[in-house]
Amino acid sequence: MGQTSEKLEQFAIDVILDRRKGVRASALRGFLGSMSHLYTGLVNLRLWLYRNRLLRERNLGCLVVSIGNLTVGGTGKTPVVEKFARSLQDGGRRVAILSRGYKSVKQPFLKRLVGKIQGKNEIDPPRVVSDGKSLLLDSKTAGDEPYMLAANLKDVPVVVDKDRVKSGKHAIAELNCDTLILDDGLQYLRLKHRLDIVLVDRWHPFGTERLLPRGTLREPPKNLKRASYIFITKCNGEPNDELIERIRLYNRTAEIIECEHRPRYLQHIETRETRPLGDIKKAKVGTISAIAVPESFEEGVQKLGAEIKATCRFTDHHRFTEQEIISFINCCVESDVDMIITTEKDAVRFPRLARMDVPIYFLRVEIGILSNEESFGHCIQRICLPREPIPARNFF
Repeated sequence: MGQTSEKLEQFAIDVILDRRKGVRASALRGFLGSMSHLYTGLVNLRLWLYRNRLLRERNLGCLVVSIGNLTVGGTGKTPVVEKFARSLQDGGRRVAILSRGYKSVKQPFLKRLVGKIQGKNEIDPPRVVSDGKSLLLDSKTAGDEPYMLAANLKDVPVVVDKDRVKSGKHAIAELNCDTLILDDGLQYLRLKHRLDIVLVDRWHPFGTERLLPRGTLREPPKNLKRASYIFITKCNGEPNDELIERIRLYNRTAEIIECEHRPRYLQHIETRETRPLGDIKKAKVGTISAIAVPESFEEGVQKLGAEIKATCRFTDHHRFTEQEIISFINCCVESDVDMIITTEKDAVRFPRLARMDVPIYFLRVEIGILSNEESFGHCIQRICLPREPIPARNFF
């Protein structure tokens, strides 16, 4: 069943990205195009209802920073969330990350019921991936991105729930947090944001330029006007003048910060041994990934000087089986590769392997700011420093 649903998902993605030809693909594109008009109307109606306060956002009495995007996947959001969490924590804030935990699996009902009997307030409380002290859930229950954030941010709580008002309340009351980072939060309007950080991919800034389900846009580009700060991700040092000019059509006031995803080192998926990036130069490698934009990852490996001899791609968030990995290892042995490289997000979904004839490493990537670093510093300072009290006026 899982393989069938993934094949259907991949077929739909190929249709949306115009990779598929033929009568079936054309018919599906026509249907999805008509559905996009309905989707656009619903998006605009929902925003209008919140803007006119017919639907009310919730204010939890603490600072909320949303980090999100206009498109579906592929903007490199997780390293940006990690950088914000570290910077805010270093600035003295008690930070929690709230995630919906895409493709995570709930704990069994009986386990949740036992928790209720033991005195918990809800049968279905938010899932605490990390309480800021210990990693409490595995990647399957947490979701790969929340698990990765919790593993890298040892002292930052990470809480998963589709209802982020509920998870926000839990973070404040139970984990003593005063700042909430709303992971993938631009479209989550139930919880009031003080700041909206919006990411725009340099290479595919507005996806396919069509809205879901025909395209990859969640909202029209004009809605970029809600952003307080705009991060152009995956930059390579070349000018972004045309993109910035277009962004300014939709938002004239937001600070624009250009950044890159900088590879730092290789880390073995099991032993955690690290190796310098120089070890990849001129090496024969195999790449395996299950991310939204695998081409970006593979190009990054090539830029480090590696020769890719074998490649394996799965749909985004795919949970690998041991047989799938072993089959790829066998392929790599035949191709005489020196190592297999995957992404950090994929590494958390790898099963324990009975054998590893070729060493497997993930590429550790962090965010580096290329331009307007002072604006990022001002953003962090704006959040961390308390506001000056308004002096009392003497009217007598």
